[in-house]
Amino acid sequence: MSTVKQSRTTAHVLPTDGAAPRFTPNHKLQLAQVVAALVEDRMLSDEDGKRVMFDARSGQGRLDLHPLVVIANLKPKCAREPDKLLSLEMLTEWLAEQSGLAYFKIDPMKIKMAEVTEVIGQAYAQRYRILPVAVSAENVVFATSEPMVTNWRADLAHILRKDVQCVVANPLDVSRYLMEFYGVTRSVRKAKDQKDSARDLSNKIINFEQLLELGKGASLGADDQHIVQIVDWLLQYAFEQRASDIHLEPRRENSNVRFRIDGVMHKTFEMPTPVMTAVTARIKVLGRMDLAEKRRPQDGRLKARSPSGREVEMRLSTMPTAFGEKVVMRIFDPDIVVKEFSQLGFSEREGRLWEDMIAVPHGIVLVTGPTGSGKTTTLYSTLKRLATPEINVCTVEDPIEMVAPEFNQMQVQHNIDLGFAEGVRTLLRQDPDIIMVGEIRDLETAQMAIQAALTGHLVLSTLHTNDAPSALQRLMDLGAPYYLLQGTIVGIMAQRLVRTLCPHCKRLDAKVDEIKWKALCHPWRAEVPARIGAPVGCLECRKTGYLGRTGIYEMFRVSPLLRSMINPGVELAKFTEAALKEGMRPLRLSAAMHVARGVTTIEEVLGVLPPIE
Repeated sequence: MSTVKQSRTTAHVLPTDGAAPRFTPNHKLQLAQVVAALVEDRMLSDEDGKRVMFDARSGQGRLDLHPLVVIANLKPKCAREPDKLLSLEMLTEWLAEQSGLAYFKIDPMKIKMAEVTEVIGQAYAQRYRILPVAVSAENVVFATSEPMVTNWRADLAHILRKDVQCVVANPLDVSRYLMEFYGVTRSVRKAKDQKDSARDLSNKIINFEQLLELGKGASLGADDQHIVQIVDWLLQYAFEQRASDIHLEPRRENSNVRFRIDGVMHKTFEMPTPVMTAVTARIKVLGRMDLAEKRRPQDGRLKARSPSGREVEMRLSTMPTAFGEKVVMRIFDPDIVVKEFSQLGFSEREGRLWEDMIAVPHGIVLVTGPTGSGKTTTLYSTLKRLATPEINVCTVEDPIEMVAPEFNQMQVQHNIDLGFAEGVRTLLRQDPDIIMVGEIRDLETAQMAIQAALTGHLVLSTLHTNDAPSALQRLMDLGAPYYLLQGTIVGIMAQRLVRTLCPHCKRLDAKVDEIKWKALCHPWRAEVPARIGAPVGCLECRKTGYLGRTGIYEMFRVSPLLRSMINPGVELAKFTEAALKEGMRPLRLSAAMHVARGVTTIEEVLGVLPPIE
């Protein structure tokens, strides 16, 4: 179940000293009563309390809004903590204390929508503004923002023959998810019913005319209003949860929807497989993919808008499986993908070194790391910085990750023999200043990148290697001449992504496990910090203790000494040792610095660092 915080005080609905009750039992909360109670509890100042009531009387505060929403919308300061605003969540926690109930944060990813919406109908839920959030054999838990209204509880307990428990939730969340939960489950149910009806009809086909009629109806599946609603909800919710990928995974009976958030997969929703098939068809239509082709993998892309109105690009990929087509949607939110260098996780020293490497007029700069290590984010952020009106930036990608108006982007097309090498050859005739090659995979692409650098262009590209020095070894293994690498390689950077501790709840007083610290820094030595950060878990990070990701980097610029060592007989260990003496900070020490600053944890970085050879 979602986050529940137990209230710390007993109910204040009925007084213990014979005074009038703060709130009227079995009546909705009144703004005047709520304001008076907040002022009495020193949550709201007298001045802000008067301002709230004045705005309400003057008509500026909408009368149909919940009193807590009216107060939060005016953004008053908390009288107890003047440096904080009195947020809606703080007010909701206060209300939970007043009612003697637990505070509850609704998280749709932890609620079984299909189960809870079967408990009561939408009309009854809307009437009392209650939302079922958990169901078991013995009880049902309801979230409400009107905890003083209790007359419905006994009726439901009698009808359901279960214990009815109440928790207090944010009034906006109750209203929103009441509509979404019932809307989505209704759409899934109706879509499934239509699929079942179509299947029943197909079993009764007796002539060609009926087959044609069925075909006409089947083509409407992707555009059915219920399927459209399901897809829209999934996309919007994925944007809100900062998901990087949406996975639609068909199974025999019930199929899964999972989100990847901060590198970790989370099961989000479950739907009948026939509905998943229609949802997949809808996404393929939006991505301009071949709807009839289900035997081969396909690629596509689509654009959507986030709840804040931003245009978000998504790359689509389908794969045939035993139970249907699996779909993965990679989300490229411009606010997340393109960042300032400081937001990427560069230290001040690393930022200066990277700036120096990309400031050269010609040469090759490489970014290495496994899939999902943030190479695309680094390259796009770098190109955004370099793409001024005076500079012609061209890219050749497979596929184009995110369409950017500042670049001239070319898509690799293997079916017409347009690979990376052919793409670079074409770009060289387009008067470029900077060329970005999505990946150097073979000798021909490496040779074209070298040729571009030799003819006066800055070339940015990626390789898949464990560390930065290994990139040179990989290029020579591909067959690139060492003497050309000597003259063209400017610098190399390896990177990884690690989850960062949630700034809202992290502890900064955790004791260091010296054994793990030595394992992290091995074979180098680093001073053991007095205290480090530790995950706790709160509403903001969905109880994971982590919120967002940052990069850890290993980079070096090719100095005259390192340049002289680039030859067929060089040993990687000796080259790495020389790079360290020239100032390269290894990935492990970069990670250790992040841990020492309280940015992340030892366990997190050990999970992404390459093994010690």
